[in-house]
Formats: sequence, C-alpha cells, structure tokens
Amino acid sequence: MNNKFLGTGVALVTPFKSDFSVDHDALTNIVNFNIDNGVEYLVICGTTGESATLTKQEKKEVVATISTANNGRVPMVLGIGGNNTAAVIEEIKSTDLSSMDAILSVCPYYSKPTQEGFYQHFKAISEVCPIDIILYNVPGRTAKNMESATTIRLASDFDNIVGIKEAGNNVSQYLELLKNKPDNFAIISGDDDLALGVVLAGGSGVISVIGQGFPKEFSEMIRLGLNGDNKAAYDLHFRLMDVIGYIFEENNPAGIKGVFEALNLCQDTVRLPLVPASNELKDKIKGFIAKF
Repeated sequence: MNNKFLGTGVALVTPFKSDFSVDHDALTNIVNFNIDNGVEYLVICGTTGESATLTKQEKKEVVATISTANNGRVPMVLGIGGNNTAAVIEEIKSTDLSSMDAILSVCPYYSKPTQEGFYQHFKAISEVCPIDIILYNVPGRTAKNMESATTIRLASDFDNIVGIKEAGNNVSQYLELLKNKPDNFAIISGDDDLALGVVLAGGSGVISVIGQGFPKEFSEMIRLGLNGDNKAAYDLHFRLMDVIGYIFEENNPAGIKGVFEALNLCQDTVRLPLVPASNELKDKIKGFIAKF
C-alpha cells in the first residue's frame, strides 16, 4: 500500500473574497490549520476547490500558495481530469508537477463512456503522466459509474495508477474493490459518511471535505480506524455525524465554506452557478460548532 496516501487527505476549498477574487491569505491559514491538526496530505483544485470556475492562471497561483504554505510538510495531490482525454493529456504535459506526489483524475463526466471507454481514457493518461495517478469515481457528479472490475483492471495493468478515490456511496462496490484489488493499490473513501467503515474493512483512508473543517477529530478518527480501534473511532464518527450531513445538504463546497465562515477562516463566497449556503443551514452549522 502506498503510505503517502494512508490516512486523511483533504479536498481543499478555494477561498474567495467578496469580489470573487482568490483569498490567498485565507488559503494559507486553512493549509496551516489542517497540517497543524494532523491531516496526512492535501488535494488541490478538485471539485471542492471549485476548479471548474478557476482560470489557468488562478490555478497556478492557488498551487503556488498551497505549496509555499505546506513547505514540504505533507504530500500534495493535484486535480487534473475531464471529459476530453486529449485536453487532459495536454494539461498533464504542460503543468509543472515537480512539487506534486500524484494527480487525482476524475472519471469523464457528461459523456457517459462505456467501461471500455473509461479504461482507454485512463490508459492514455497513464502513458503520459510522469507521477502517480489516483482515479476518482464519483457517479453522482459524472452521471456514470466506473465499475469495480474496470478499476481493478486499470490497477493491475498500470504501475502508476496507485489508488482510487471511490465516491459512489455504494458499500458493496467498496467491498468488491477491497476484496479484488492488487496488494499495493489504495482504496480511498470519497464519502465522508462511509469513510470509517471503509477503513475498518481494509481501506487506506479518505479524501475528505468535512475533514478540513474538523481536521484534528476527523484525522484522529481515521487513524484509530486504521489501527483497528473501532470503538474510539466510532465515538468520534458519531460526534461528527450531524455536520457531515449538513455540509452536503445544499451543495458542496457551499456547506464547508459555511463551516469555515463560522470558524473565521474564510468568507462563504462561492462562484456562480453555486450560491452560498442558506441562512437556515448556516444557523444549523453555527449551532453544531458552538456545541462541538
């Protein structure tokens, strides 16, 4: 198993000021807050980072800010994916990946490829990518599930495909992956609500959204799970359970930005077509944090 990606990775938000420009000071604070509180690695420019609304220049600046703040303390993973295989390959070739430990590459969205299409897409990416690749299956966003057999085939055929962030919210698919995966292939939960169960069944950890808001408790929960201490781990899971539900109630990352606003770490500004969390949801989040 790749130890770099054992434990809790966090899918970092991109904080914005009220004029919608990137808030680099807030981003630095969020990175330090997470590393100081025990998260094992950082995931940059994913869905939660609103990468779809960032320009190429903004992405470069976000990467630079996070790299500087991290200062080599924990591994970093960069989101590079899409539904135009040639464009993904071009982005991999034209991006400086020297500071990155892996890319996170989402299954092609909107196009709804067949399982063979998924395989050929990631085969083409594997053949040009100079660093490790973590696949990302999130059918709720992409409209098509990459089946466990396709993932296992990719894991077996390409050495630089080292893991998958599985976010199908499907327990039986997780268990199929865990049962059939090659020894050194990481099954990483992309579902915050299922992460502990996946870890206890043999998973490598999580790439989490809520983890960045409660990094100390969430990363400790995953470490306890990895050590097989399920009683103490579930005690933490039950403490966090309500807020995990809240942040996905309306939209991600509007929910987690509501958490950060309540923690005074950044504003809750998101870029259209997203809108901030409703006042009703923000009140629930504030109430949870006050009691927590």
